[in-house]
Amino acid sequence: MSLPTFAEIFNPKVFVMEVITIEAQAFKELSAKINVIAKFVASIQAKVEDEPAESWVDNYEVCTFLKVSPKTLQRLRTANLVSYTRIRGKNFYKISEIKRLMDDQIIRRSEEHLQDLIKNHKLYVEQRRNSKANQ
Repeated sequence: MSLPTFAEIFNPKVFVMEVITIEAQAFKELSAKINVIAKFVASIQAKVEDEPAESWVDNYEVCTFLKVSPKTLQRLRTANLVSYTRIRGKNFYKISEIKRLMDDQIIRRSEEHLQDLIKNHKLYVEQRRNSKANQ
């Protein structure tokens, strides 16, 4: 394997491309399998969007729309009273878990607060999708 030249390193228009050829029948079968997977993912995504209880909200959304402090959520996590997932240092909660906390009177907020959280989460997700589509 040879070292890249100066022009290859500093010229962003230089691309190294590898061409792979396959039989037409194999390509059609692969395309069909990819389409099946894409339809499956789309159906799962549609179910999650239809069921807001399965959506995930972050710490900021919970604090903002339920009007609780980050420290309150920290205490609930420390006491193992709330299930959460941490991704890249950010905590996420299922809306169904937040609803359970409200039903158990651990967080005392009205149903209106929860509906506000769900509505604003949907708007946020839609806004992110639109911004990604525009890029």
